[in-house]
Amino acid sequence: MSDDIAYRSEVRVERVRGPIRRAWLPGRSESVTFGVHGAIAEHYGVSPDDYPPDTTTIDYVIAAAAG
Repeated sequence: MSDDIAYRSEVRVERVRGPIRRAWLPGRSESVTFGVHGAIAEHYGVSPDDYPPDTTTIDYVIAAAAG
């Protein structure tokens, strides 16, 4: 097995406020927004009145692993 690195992902994540994050990912010209929704928002005590429901980071992880 080679010790050469095949790929290194260059990602930048910025906390906007509360549970809201903005990420810049390779292959995209615009940022992606992460938030909370449903049971995850409820678990963390986040009201939809405070932050609109949005895709969570775990949603992206599950989608990537399932793909």
